[in-house]
Amino acid sequence: MGNFFLVLYLVFTGLAVVLGALVALQTWEHRRFARSRMRYVRRHPEKGPAVIVVPCRGLDEDVDENLRTLFCQNYSDYEVRFVVESVDDPIVPVIRRLMASHPRVRSQLFVAGRAVACGQKVHNLRVATAHLPERVQYLAFADSDARLRRQWLRALVSQLDDPSVGASTGYRWFVPTRPSLANRLLYSINTSVAAFFGLHSPTVVWGGSWAMRRELFESLGLRDAWKGTVSDDLVVSGLLRREGLRVVFEPACMVTSPLNTTPAQLFSFVRRQYLMGRFYLPRWWALALVLTTLSTLPLAASLGLLAWHLATGSVWAWLSAGLTGLLYGLGVLAGLFRQGLVQVYCPQLHDRLRGARRFEVWAGPLVSLANWIELFGSTFGRRITWRGIGYCLAGDGQVTRMWRVEPQAAAAAPDPAEQTLSDESMPAAIPLASDWAKAA
Repeated sequence: MGNFFLVLYLVFTGLAVVLGALVALQTWEHRRFARSRMRYVRRHPEKGPAVIVVPCRGLDEDVDENLRTLFCQNYSDYEVRFVVESVDDPIVPVIRRLMASHPRVRSQLFVAGRAVACGQKVHNLRVATAHLPERVQYLAFADSDARLRRQWLRALVSQLDDPSVGASTGYRWFVPTRPSLANRLLYSINTSVAAFFGLHSPTVVWGGSWAMRRELFESLGLRDAWKGTVSDDLVVSGLLRREGLRVVFEPACMVTSPLNTTPAQLFSFVRRQYLMGRFYLPRWWALALVLTTLSTLPLAASLGLLAWHLATGSVWAWLSAGLTGLLYGLGVLAGLFRQGLVQVYCPQLHDRLRGARRFEVWAGPLVSLANWIELFGSTFGRRITWRGIGYCLAGDGQVTRMWRVEPQAAAAAPDPAEQTLSDESMPAAIPLASDWAKAA
């Protein structure tokens, strides 16, 4: 029996070594691709008229600076559509102030009202895209916690004229505002995900930075596909895959996002991402679970065996020590490659991110374990909470119940009164006429 478990351990550890080497290779390739694309970031030609849709809810960290970058795009023919649930949202005065201070950029604020049978973000997007000017050729989408570079819009639409391309996407690079364990864990988990975006790797849409041709948006019936769901980007990714269209990653559309989280918010955020993956991209979620398990548990087993061998004076201590060092070393190598990306995407933050970068490289086993726990935990449950709203999902990802969670009561996790939902009643877009700014 001892020999059987030894062989089993060696087989799975060998697979983990191969996977670790492949991850390091993919990370190196991501860095090579990102460097090559960033050399041409200022050479992207301007395309046709575009609309940037920005769903907002509540105040994000440094939201004023985030939204200001929407008005500073190096693009002559575009407009910005902000959409909120209510005029009482605390972000509304911020949006109005920025619109007034940038009169040369066409901008509009929409009030979508409360979502009834879908995610509030999805509802906001459906309202903002319901009535588009005929001249608009491209739709771009950004989140309020994303800080964009000036070439973001040019780069995002640069590859959309290829008929095989369904959408282009960027991703986020978190910037912790304080050196807490929760901030550094989330920073590290996020960078490990970012490294899987690339030229040849299968890519999914990230909702905070993506774009699509307006004609394709309408021909695919994307607004109808969103109906009743809670995830905007994963629904788009699944629809494009079924249509045989590619999602291309554009490094110049990597956005920075200020990060200030707590342990509870960290685990809620990561679990929500994986839970939505389980409902909307189940094959990808299952593959991620298998690969994460394969890369995490053999290292934990090697550490446990090493401790046991050293405690008992076993002659096999050299084997467990060697495999532990090899697995850890591959993780460090991939971490070093990932942190080299800071110089590519945000060199101005190199010194500020020094502590987070070191943590990501040397605390790899802790990061992997936290990530695996969250991914495995998403195997169970159907409920998520997103920006103060709770949702219960059916097996096909449709929202069956939703409830409002008061911010001060969220930590106490009360038993909310739930409402069984019927089909959503879609209101017309309600622009605030006084909030329209246009170049003279």
